[in-house]
Amino acid sequence: MISRTTIDTVFETTRLEEVIGDFVQLKKAGSNLKALSPFTDERTPSFMVSPAKQIWKDFSSGKGGNVISFLMQHEHFTYPEAIKYLAKKYGIEVEETEQTNEQKLQADERESLYLVSDFAKRYFHNTLLKVEEGKAIGLTYFKERGFTKETIEKFMLGYSPNQWDAFTNTAIKEGYKLEFLEKTGLSIVKEEKQFDRFKNRVIFPILSMSGRTLGFGGRVLTNGKKAAKYLNSPESDIYHKSKVLYGIYHAKQEIAKENNCYLVEGYTDVIQFHQTGIKNVVSSSGTALTHEQIRLVNRLTKNITVLFDGDAAGLKASLRGIDLILEQGMNVKICTFPEGEDPDSFAKNNSFEKLTNFLKENTKDFINFKASILASETKNDPIKKAETIRDMVVSIAKIPDVIKREVYVKECSRIMDISEEVLFNTLAQILQKERRYLSERAKKSTHSFDVISSEKQPVQKVDIQFKLEKKLIELLLLYGVNEENFEEVTIETNENGEIIFKSEIVKAKVFEKIYLDLQEDEIEFTNENLKELYHDLITCFNQEQEFQLDHFINRLEPEKAETVTHLLMDDEKYHLDNWESKDIYVKDKDYSIAQIVTETILNLRRYLVSQKINELSEEINELDTQQKENSLKDIVDYLTLKKILSEKLNRVL
Repeated sequence: MISRTTIDTVFETTRLEEVIGDFVQLKKAGSNLKALSPFTDERTPSFMVSPAKQIWKDFSSGKGGNVISFLMQHEHFTYPEAIKYLAKKYGIEVEETEQTNEQKLQADERESLYLVSDFAKRYFHNTLLKVEEGKAIGLTYFKERGFTKETIEKFMLGYSPNQWDAFTNTAIKEGYKLEFLEKTGLSIVKEEKQFDRFKNRVIFPILSMSGRTLGFGGRVLTNGKKAAKYLNSPESDIYHKSKVLYGIYHAKQEIAKENNCYLVEGYTDVIQFHQTGIKNVVSSSGTALTHEQIRLVNRLTKNITVLFDGDAAGLKASLRGIDLILEQGMNVKICTFPEGEDPDSFAKNNSFEKLTNFLKENTKDFINFKASILASETKNDPIKKAETIRDMVVSIAKIPDVIKREVYVKECSRIMDISEEVLFNTLAQILQKERRYLSERAKKSTHSFDVISSEKQPVQKVDIQFKLEKKLIELLLLYGVNEENFEEVTIETNENGEIIFKSEIVKAKVFEKIYLDLQEDEIEFTNENLKELYHDLITCFNQEQEFQLDHFINRLEPEKAETVTHLLMDDEKYHLDNWESKDIYVKDKDYSIAQIVTETILNLRRYLVSQKINELSEEINELDTQQKENSLKDIVDYLTLKKILSEKLNRVL
């Protein structure tokens, strides 16, 4: 268990915007920060972070909470793992008791896969640096590639011995179950025997954006024809190669800082670039680029520069990846290296200055690059030239932004010496065809419409009391300790029996006003979660000299913290739309705190009175004469009270 002192220190030190900023590119939105959702595929921001309250809300998926909730949702951490991650990030020493073997066994399957993978990473790295075979074969190979000791440590490079079961046997002796070794793909089980998947290979650990070990890439060092040169971990519950980019953990901050991501093909390309000094680089690890990988970069920047080998085979086929990037609304540039060179070799043989200068001078916009590649094939063949132009327009059609499309059409017209009108007509045809295809596919995937009677579609009733209870909790969270001037209204009757309202201004804290008014009317919260939050808040206000919202949220269980986030962030949604740029200004919610508090309490009272009137009215037919008279008298009294409450409301509205 992690000590309470450590947890408190972590929360006091952690800044939510810094942590989320490691995974998502945040932009200013009023007093908050906004971004594209890291949980859904979207093109307009619906993710909001409040630095003041230290909470976040994703309006597209409905998720929200504090810094721990984010790590648990985004990285699938357990609560202790999230605390340890933050402690490591901020250099905080973790006080905890040692985990027993029994506790390790009780960890759920997914966590067991992470534990096994992390052990494997350490085992391979230790074998590379401290075992004679590893030093003689693996370490020699990496040194020949030009990797320094610091680089090898940074990327936790490793070596798997040339024995059938060296790793598997060691892992089992250390208490790791064969079941999980097999599920991660580290071990291959056949009947009564088990083998190491990465036998006699140098190892490249593949990390998530937060630094968790997901899988491995292994390169064989022998020239045998049977063995594949590179071998990756198979798909598992924690490793999906289409959703992973090698190097993203080490590159994420530099990508956001430079507002650009270099995309290469191999592991060593990434490592060599890092060692040379360019750190905003990731690799698709030899797989075809996927939408999920592009979205991973899209969280950090809108700009991708794709780096191709000088003699890359199938360069034309690689251009399909560029179209995928364009579909995501991102900006694409391309750079090719001289013939016989690749990013690894070029970075190894050149200084940081020469490499950066080369990238600046040789990086082309995608349309110019595509034109040069395709045009070189056409020469003087008019038919091939027409096909090339159409191919370029197909790429332009992938761009969702209308203005960008027009700019690229004009550029294509200039490069290929063809009229803009022809290109715009071709673009319109392609877009129309695409829309028609999507429409037909949508029709096929949906059932024909059935006429459904309104009786089968009941209108969902609004739970008024729940909404009012939510509002009271929100007011307590935001303004509980604020001292406000409240108008206290008393009722008198004059000589003619008319109701007269007399008011006086009373100074009180918001939480005192709410608590005393609810106590006076003996009003209890009906929602259990909100009732617990209410009592937690009142206790906190009474016991602590200074109430700090972020501290209160951080002490809550993740489920309660998420509830609080929804209450506080829902009204912030309008900031996502940047209304001020349209000369529309939304009234601040603390415009009149006392008025809102009074209005909410009066509305709750009036609602409860209405409920009581309805309840008595439904029961009256089942009563005897005397009971009916008493109930009618009660109903009249409640109606009078409801009228008084309504008049009071009119005074504060």
